[in-house]
Amino acid sequence: MSALLPAWLGALATFDLAAPWALLALPLPWLAARLLPPERAGGGALRVPGTLAAEAGQGVDIAARGRRRAAVTWTLWVALVAALAGPRIVLPAKALPASGREIVVAMDLSGSMERRDFALDGETVSRLNAVKRVGADFIRRRAGDRIGLVIFADQAYVAAGLTFDAASVARALEEATIGITGRSTGIGDGLGLALRRLDPREPAGPGGPPAAAKAVVLLSDGVNNAGQTAPRDVADLAKTLGIKVYTIALGPRDLADANGEQDVVDSETLRTMAEVSGGRAFRVRTTDDLVRVTDAIDALEGGRATAPPVPLRRDLWPWPAALALLCAAGLLATRGRA
Repeated sequence: MSALLPAWLGALATFDLAAPWALLALPLPWLAARLLPPERAGGGALRVPGTLAAEAGQGVDIAARGRRRAAVTWTLWVALVAALAGPRIVLPAKALPASGREIVVAMDLSGSMERRDFALDGETVSRLNAVKRVGADFIRRRAGDRIGLVIFADQAYVAAGLTFDAASVARALEEATIGITGRSTGIGDGLGLALRRLDPREPAGPGGPPAAAKAVVLLSDGVNNAGQTAPRDVADLAKTLGIKVYTIALGPRDLADANGEQDVVDSETLRTMAEVSGGRAFRVRTTDDLVRVTDAIDALEGGRATAPPVPLRRDLWPWPAALALLCAAGLLATRGRA
């Protein structure tokens, strides 16, 4: 049905006035002319100026000129009142997702992430490149969350603070470089810094907004061999703060069956950390596994709804204001010939 309506009618449906009460001023000149007492006529004879008599003799229509001047005056008044009313058009706005969640991605940036045992687009790539591709896509999908990035090796540091700008956090992940903070694996310190970035405060009081759901997504491909804190102790702190920890054990071989092999992952410790905090542990051996895991975490931390769109308005008052200015200029230009 709406497709059958004229285009101008659709535009009219989005028309709005910022100050509609200003339209009450429209009849003021007419009311003034009706209600104010007429000017008293003075006595004596009427003397007609010679120039006016000459123009009348040449057939100049003085009455028509007066009507035109009155029409311009009324146009000026109507345009001025219309500009004061603030006409505007409400433009359609895209509704943004909103989740009320805060998520910190904690990523292992130790030397073992250089190992080339993952496939991407038919080529063998390093673990880091696979994580960059899949992880950045996961972060960009989390529009509506406050999301941050912590990177850890010998030490942990914040690569991107909590923000709604998911694209900037994804870029920070894509620009991460091994060796910035060493080449060891400080899992406990990485999780500890992620917890510090998540504000554990409760709602202000009864009836206040609910506290934001908080989670850490921690990815590691090694064994905790650096840092000042034990991973299990930090997981206990996460449980106390009510922050879920999702752990991702990355790499084809586990520490339990390594047989002396280097660059293996301690999946058992990561699983314990997740269980203690109330989160969930995932095991990733291939790029396809990593994609499925990020999809699963995305579903577990779902619940995003569409926030009410903020109306965008385009002001139209400059157009009637410009018309009023032109009318005023015309009246001044013809004042001597009135």
